[in-house]
Parts: sequence; C-alpha cells; structure tokens
Amino acid sequence: MSVRRLAEDAVQPQGFAFSAQNAEWAEATIRKYPEGRQQSAVIPLLMRAQEQDGWVTKAAIEHVAQRLRMPMIRVLEVATFYTQFQLAPVGTRAHIQVCGTTPCMLRGSDDLKRVCREKIHPQPFHLNESGTLSWEEVECLGACVNAPMVMVFKDTYEDLTADRLAEIIDAFDRGEGAAVKKGPQIDRHLSVPVGGLTTLNTFNDDDDGSATDEARTAPQTGGTPAPSDGGAGAAPSQAARVDTHAPETDPTIKGPDGVSKTHPAAEEATSVDLTNQSATSGQTGGTQQGPTGAAETNAAAQDKQSETSSGEARTDGPLTTKGVSAQSVVVLEEKFVDDSDRGSAATGQEDLSGKDHTATSTLEGKRTDTDDVLPGPDVGKGEPAKGRRGTKPKASE
Repeated sequence: MSVRRLAEDAVQPQGFAFSAQNAEWAEATIRKYPEGRQQSAVIPLLMRAQEQDGWVTKAAIEHVAQRLRMPMIRVLEVATFYTQFQLAPVGTRAHIQVCGTTPCMLRGSDDLKRVCREKIHPQPFHLNESGTLSWEEVECLGACVNAPMVMVFKDTYEDLTADRLAEIIDAFDRGEGAAVKKGPQIDRHLSVPVGGLTTLNTFNDDDDGSATDEARTAPQTGGTPAPSDGGAGAAPSQAARVDTHAPETDPTIKGPDGVSKTHPAAEEATSVDLTNQSATSGQTGGTQQGPTGAAETNAAAQDKQSETSSGEARTDGPLTTKGVSAQSVVVLEEKFVDDSDRGSAATGQEDLSGKDHTATSTLEGKRTDTDDVLPGPDVGKGEPAKGRRGTKPKASE
C-alpha cells in the first residue's frame, strides 16, 4: 500500500472554515448520531470539506477534529487511509479519475491514460500548467458494462474512446464542463445493449411485426387468465408461471378402474370402510397390521392399560389374547433372568440348580403340551425340565 502524506506546507492554507450552508449541514449530520458517538461523523465531514475546497487540507483536518472533539491524529488516520480523500491540490475545473480495472483495461483504458498524460501531465496527481486539470488512475467505479469510463467529481462518462475523452478534457479546460453529456457517450440508453434491446420486444413470439407499437407494448389489465402455454400474451403477474398441465396430472383422465378422477364414483371405489374391520384383520404372525378403526385402537389401548395395572394378561390360549396381540402379551409378561442369578463369569455357564425351569422367560414356558420337550444336559434329579428344550440324544445312545 502506498504511503499517503499531507501536501507540503507551501500549498497548505492558513485556516479552514465551513461555509454557512455547509456549517448548518455539518451540525445536522452530527445530531444524527447518539450522544457520545458523534465522532462517527468524521467521514461525512471530511467529504464535505473536500467538496468545498477540492481537497482535504491540514487546516480542514484540524477543524473537523476540533468540532468532533477528537485528537487530530485520529482524524489524520482516517484521511490518510481512504484513497477517496485527496491530500494535495487537484484541478480547479476537473480532476479526472480513470478506471483501470480489468473490464475497462480490456476495453481500452490504457488509451485513456495516454490521453491524460498528453493533455494534463505525464504523472498522476500533478496539475497542468494552468492548474485547472489533474488526473489519477483508480479502481472500479461501478460502470463495468459501459467500459471504459472516467469520473469527474460525481459524474461518470462512459463508453469512451481516446478521441472522445480528449474532447471532454478540452471542454473542462475551457470551463464548459457542465455542457458535456454525462453517462454513455454513444447511442446507448444507460446500460442497455448497444444498438437497442434484442429480447422482450413483443408479447407474442408469433408476431410478424404487423401489430402497432401501442398494441405491442400496451400492458394487459383485468382478470384475464394466463394462457395454458405460459407464453406471451399472459398478464405480467402470470407471464413467468410454469405450465403444470400434463397428461399425468389431468383430472379428467380415467384411472385403472375406468372411472374419471373427477367422477363422484371415484371416491366410492377408492374409499375403505374401516369401521367394519375385525379386531384380528391384517394380523400376521401375532402382530397387528393394516388399517384399524379408531374404536378398535381405543379398546386395545384400554385392555393393555388394564392388563399392565393388574400385572397379568388375559389369555384364552397359548398365543391369543383379548384386545392385544400375542406378541405384546409375551413382551409384557416376559421376565428375564437377572445377571446376578447367572453362573460364574469365569466359566460362562448358567447355574440352573434350584431354579424353577417353568419360568415364563421364553415362549416355551407358555406351552401347555410338553410331550416333545426332551431332557437337557442340566437335568440331574430324574425330572425333566419343563419349559426348556433339551438336546436330542444321538442315535448311538
């Protein structure tokens, strides 16, 4: 970053004071900030001082610091940090800022800088012989689409050529800068394409050009619905709507049952009577599946709650229940063997001596027919273990 210093004392004025109009504006600007935060107005006041004298003088910095009750070094830090503040005298009639960023450079900004060197001074920030003109190269000024361009004070001059910039410089040097056309210097309106618009010229893509300009550009009003194709001719509020009409979503197309989607019988064909479903409908493998009515759901919840509160489930058989599925009953009544009742952790075997093998920790404990239950290796007292399936003896035994 370049070092920015104040101009030498030889060109510094002895004092500074806002004009009556600018002083009133400065007081109104300071009052915009909360009590104790008035120093935030330092940048607006420095900009107004530059607009009044053309550049920021040392006396102006001291005056702003005094008005905002700030140390002068704080105001000096702001003035030297931002390149928008001119710390040395500039041309009294024009200070030309040439944009040199990539878009303008690609469009010929080097030619514009060459013109400034020839007509003003070989080096930037230097005055011409009469002291009326100066120039500098700056970063992007925000008119890239109209590159290349320059800015003089607060006005921009765009779509420039070297010859056109030379004419503008001469006009400012003569004191006729106010008469120079601002903005694009070619036949272009603001930032529209060169030569005029090439799109959105008509409302109808099929327009052969026979329609009058008034009819072509007249806005559509009223409640006219947008056309189904979503194209030109639609109201402005409907012009960008996506066309959602398709055979897949057409409500008039008949479904697989041969009934139109909008036909009253369609609802009857697809409706399901849930109130006549039995309590066991949709059950497979002891679990409830499929749709059930609200009454069934409430009854099942009440049965389950009553069984839980009483501590036992009502059963009519090995795996059937009243109101709830057999699997739910097994889960409710299942009692797992506590880890403390298991055998030694070192042997990894369960000590089943002295235990009731008819415990209901498995489904076998709920069986009423135990003819196929074979004695296991843990039976040692001549009585087969009930509720546990043993190991079948080998044929050789």
